[in-house]
Amino acid sequence: MDFNRIVEDAIQFRRELHRFPELSDEEFNTSKRIQKELAALNIPFETGFAGTGILGVIEGDKKGGIVGLRADIDALPIHETSGEPFSSENDGVMHACGHDAHTSMLVATAKVLLNRREEIHGTVLLIFQPAEEKSPTGGSKRMMDEGVFEGREPDVLIAQHVWPSIPVGKFGIMPGPIMGNSDRFKLVIKGSGGHASMPHDTVDAIIVGTQVINALQTIISRNSDPYEPSVVTVGKFQAGTQHNVIAETAEIVGTIRTQSNDMKTLIKERFHNIVENVVEAMGASVEIEYLDGYPATISSEEWAHQMRQTAVNLYGEEAVPDYRPSLAGEDFGRFLLKYPGVYYWLGTSVGEGQKPLHSPSFKVNEDAFKYGIEVMSQGAIDTLKRLKEKQVD
Repeated sequence: MDFNRIVEDAIQFRRELHRFPELSDEEFNTSKRIQKELAALNIPFETGFAGTGILGVIEGDKKGGIVGLRADIDALPIHETSGEPFSSENDGVMHACGHDAHTSMLVATAKVLLNRREEIHGTVLLIFQPAEEKSPTGGSKRMMDEGVFEGREPDVLIAQHVWPSIPVGKFGIMPGPIMGNSDRFKLVIKGSGGHASMPHDTVDAIIVGTQVINALQTIISRNSDPYEPSVVTVGKFQAGTQHNVIAETAEIVGTIRTQSNDMKTLIKERFHNIVENVVEAMGASVEIEYLDGYPATISSEEWAHQMRQTAVNLYGEEAVPDYRPSLAGEDFGRFLLKYPGVYYWLGTSVGEGQKPLHSPSFKVNEDAFKYGIEVMSQGAIDTLKRLKEKQVD
């Protein structure tokens, strides 16, 4: 096995995927390219889960458990400005969250595992998941509902995500919550419009909206436990038509992020109470759309420690420093509601000038690919070995 060649091929495949990104539920060509790669490796696979999802199967030389490795395959509706020579050729669509890297590294991991079948105690599932970016529906639940694991229930699931704030060669691996609950909301406030010179004859939707926004911020500052991570963010406030017309309607769109379910419940209740009462007090009405999004992504203690040990064995203790969880959302959390497993971060920082995930200028340091491929393939082998040992115990 020429590991360096596998890494180089993964980088080239990633660049191809990056040039031709596809949005959630539209990953038709991406899915075909993945299928072509799997077919060339003689890996049996099934298709059509959640539309474009794929499940590949690698059987080891020894009997044992089942471990699933997941990569998400969709892109975002973002116009790329990264300046990379392999920038997106699909205008307005970009792999700004590294799913191209996840996909190519999983294919490369499959190549490594094929060359190490004698070390595999059981079965490795290759899960290529669509629509990770399509919160709150997502692709993971649909894949499970459509029988992706029928007849092959995984004992452990594993996923990695590129992380731009972590240096290459480092990993963020922790038990418990690593990503947060991610809910969404949309408010349509209805007042009474009129002439700008006659506010007493109107109910100004802009004024009502600003009061709602200000009041929502008190949830975090005065209702939530300071030791419980939580965020209420308004990302869009749209109202009005021109300078001399008092707005009749206003639209407010935002997100609520929490780590614990208790805090999620508290903030959701306070959100509805504040919105309804502020709007009523100011003589307006409101339509509330609240969408429960992805659950928190919570890694099993046992399998997080196992993956951490794999990374330490490969690169030493210094490769796995302590990091704090994020409140970003992740569809893998739904997989982990049903199956034990671990989700971890792969350091991919380009250094100075690194832009965050979902930025139009986001970049991935491809020097990280060797680490991502090596730790995922070794992690699968080590996890299956541990499952075998537990059977003996």
